[in-house]
Amino acid sequence: MGDQIVLEEELKMGAASNDFVRHEAVTGSNNVAQDPDPQPHDGLEAILNGGHLPSAELEEAIRLIYGKRLPQLAIDSSISDHAKENNFQIFGYQMKAQVEQLRRPRKVRIAGIQNKIVLPTTAPIGEQRDAIFRRVGQMIEAAALAGANIIGLQEAWTMPFAFCTRERLPWTEFAESAENGPSTKLMKQLAAKHGVVIISPILERDEEKDDVIWNTAVVISHTGNVIGKSRKNHIPRVGDFNESTYYMESTLGHPVFETAFGKIGINICYGRHHPQNWMMYALNGAEIIFNPSATVNGLSESLWPIEARNAAIANHVFTVGINRVGSEVFPNEFTSGDGKPAHKMFGHFYGSSYIAGPDGTRTPGLSRTQEGIIICEADLNLCRQTKDAWGFRMTQRLPDYAKELTEVSQSDYRPKIIKEI
Repeated sequence: MGDQIVLEEELKMGAASNDFVRHEAVTGSNNVAQDPDPQPHDGLEAILNGGHLPSAELEEAIRLIYGKRLPQLAIDSSISDHAKENNFQIFGYQMKAQVEQLRRPRKVRIAGIQNKIVLPTTAPIGEQRDAIFRRVGQMIEAAALAGANIIGLQEAWTMPFAFCTRERLPWTEFAESAENGPSTKLMKQLAAKHGVVIISPILERDEEKDDVIWNTAVVISHTGNVIGKSRKNHIPRVGDFNESTYYMESTLGHPVFETAFGKIGINICYGRHHPQNWMMYALNGAEIIFNPSATVNGLSESLWPIEARNAAIANHVFTVGINRVGSEVFPNEFTSGDGKPAHKMFGHFYGSSYIAGPDGTRTPGLSRTQEGIIICEADLNLCRQTKDAWGFRMTQRLPDYAKELTEVSQSDYRPKIIKEI
């Protein structure tokens, strides 16, 4: 037991539903996926738990990959049993800070939810959306019962990630008002019922400004009120990620939302590849930065385990990387000008959601094939303690970089390269 990075009960739960997940991917039993995941393992954690490494070597691997072995957060057996019966994972961990004399601990339970679409993409739009609502609502209930205070969902959680197709209809029918659309109404109810903050990333239809579409995260207070919204700052033009066909870069900057449980920023998906994006949320006061994402194997999977962790370290914050899971097939073939044959499947969304702390520790990730909830009880005092220990904010020399970045942003700028004469 001590040689493994997750509890034996969790391993059994993963094994119990693993056959179902792989069968679904190969046979398309619910018409969501028709091709198997090219790498059908359940994730890094499953590999480490395979019993191949001697105890001492496993501990060293854990130290290098996760910073250290984190204590686990006890989750009531009734919640774990409910998750198992409904084929999703729920894991909990703790990130502790040192006890201070003048400040009380600021413990908050942060949760991230990764989910699949439920119905095939050929089903009526309303039915697809309502099925996802029911599924994610069920998982939010479980996270809340496990004590979560802040719950973050994945990018565009209300719909298939159809932006590969470049088709407008029917996919733009998923777009909705951030303030009073159907998903926001549902999230407001759940937030008020459980006293939790919910980060709800959606495809937004800005009904007050020419019906323009945005990639948006809505922040809903524990009171059930909408605090505000943040939008995607960086739009990919990589492979099948043809998102600029639908929406462009945010004009809202880097807003931070003060909630009852901490100050929150939302760095949506592709923005995680831009260190300045993380930095600006931190400079604006964020203590927790969510990264709701939708990214596929073969493109970013080797980057995923380190990017949110790096950002947590560099900015003295907690980060929450949330990636959707499963394979999505669309009715019509599409291409993306990359020389690949026309295809109907975007790729495999590999999940693996995790939470990282300012001291460089991170939780193990969720499965790369199963839906799940990752929860971390974090003491936000760790942000300042790490800031004092490492001093990155004190030593980052913003005025110097501001001057040089201003110069670089000018159209007549030329790189300052010194050559031998």
